[in-house]
Formats: sequence, C-alpha cells, structure tokens
Amino acid sequence: MQSSGVTEPRFQLVKFNPADRRHFIGGSDARIIMGNDEADLIRLWREKRGESEPEDLSNNLIVQLGTATEELNRSWYQRNSGQTLKDIQKRVRHPVHAWMAATLDGIVEQTGAVFEAKFMLPWAFSEEAAAEKHMAQLQHNMWVIAARSAVLSVITGGGKWIEITVHADPLYQHLLLTAEKKFWRCVQSGEPPALFGSEAPRPRLAAVKIVDMTASNLWAECAASYLRTRIAHGDHERAKAELKKLVPEDAKEAFGCGIRAKRAKSGSVSFDPLEMERVDASGQ
Repeated sequence: MQSSGVTEPRFQLVKFNPADRRHFIGGSDARIIMGNDEADLIRLWREKRGESEPEDLSNNLIVQLGTATEELNRSWYQRNSGQTLKDIQKRVRHPVHAWMAATLDGIVEQTGAVFEAKFMLPWAFSEEAAAEKHMAQLQHNMWVIAARSAVLSVITGGGKWIEITVHADPLYQHLLLTAEKKFWRCVQSGEPPALFGSEAPRPRLAAVKIVDMTASNLWAECAASYLRTRIAHGDHERAKAELKKLVPEDAKEAFGCGIRAKRAKSGSVSFDPLEMERVDASGQ
C-alpha cells in the first residue's frame, strides 16, 4: 500500500521545460488516455512522438479562466479550510516509472493530499460530475507522489466554491497504470494507440453535502405521505406485534374481528384482512 508521503516524500522534484512534456505522461494526459475520444488520443500520441505541436489553448476561454483563477482558488481554499498549501506548481516524477510525472497545483501540508484547482461552468454542475471529469488526473497525481487523498477545489462561474475530497482508489489506479503503460509503449514503438476500452470504477465520494429538496415535487409528495401515515404506521406495527403474541403456539391459523393470522412452517406469523378474502372469493 502506498504511503501518504507527508513526512518523507518519495517523489522526485525536477525542473522541466515545455519541450519535456514529450517525455512523460502527466495528469492532464491521463484524462485523455482514460477517455473515449480517439481523435484526442491520436493527437496526444503524435505530440509525445514529436510529430505535431501541442494543442494551442490560448483561445480556450475555460482553460484561460482556470489559469486566471488558480491563485484565487488556492487562497480561497486556505482561508476557508484552515489548511496550508506547499509545493505550488512543483513538477515531479514517479520514483520508479520515470515516464510518469505531474505538475502539482499544490500539496496540503497537514495531510499530504494532492491539491487541484479547477474552474467549471455552473450549468448542470454536480460534485459527482466534477469528480468523474477530473478523476483520472487526480488518481494519476496521487499515484505519482504516493498520496492517499486529493482535494478538488472548484470555483464555478456561478460564484460558488466547492471542496471535494477524493481518496486513492487502488483498482482505479491499477487500470490507469495499465492504460498509461500501453499508451507509452505505443509512443516508443510508433504503433498508433487504441482506446483503452474499459470504464474505470467510480470512486465513492464522502457524503458531506446538506441538500435542500424543497424544489422537488416528488419529494414534497412523498414527504406529505410519510408525515400523514407515520403515526398510523407506528400503531399498525405495534398492533401486529401484540397480535402475534396472542396467537397460540400450537395454532396453524387464528381469526376474528376481521383479520386472520397464518403460521408458516418457519414459525413466522402473517396477517390478512378477512374482508379482502371474502371480496376475492365472491368475485371468483
């Protein structure tokens, strides 16, 4: 099992220049390798082989908003969580797999967790969707520095800040490492890569949200029914328990006052209203 790397990090701090991106797989590459877009996968493969230039993201507004809000994201996280970030924008390599590397937005000093700052649009935003979108990058970066958890700090275009904790998932990381090894062999051999073709498991998120369901019509309908029948249900269960005690132990059936009790071979007792049986019998 990997250690958290809080006191004695095992990763290697290194300096890269832009051209070095050809010689390693980073967290953002992991998302493409684990994705389902073949065109993106081939484009990445050509970049790593030096056959094409890296994609120009200078005109991608979402990417640029993420870059512009990254420092704000870090300071907002530290102010609201009480945690301290270190190793900001450090570039590290895996101590064994030299072709695996990560550029870290930071490491949470108190826990050793990977910190990842993101900007996302507010439409149809959910914590589950955010975690799934960035899961490959988070698991890759955790693997590189042997971290046990990661913090995904998201600022949305709707003016909200969300903190999501994701834990290292050994099964996910096994599939991720397998896919990255296959891709890297293709980079070295010149053979075009194929999509990995296996959906990685979705790590569970900690249940920490408090959600207002007032706007849900179905919730309102079921809540009203629950409140309306709650007392009657309690009375029903108590009456059934008392009736079971009254059924003689040697009785196969007992009836009276509109109900009938039946004892199963296992010894359990069930009840039926006699009125329902009479209606059914008259209809046959």
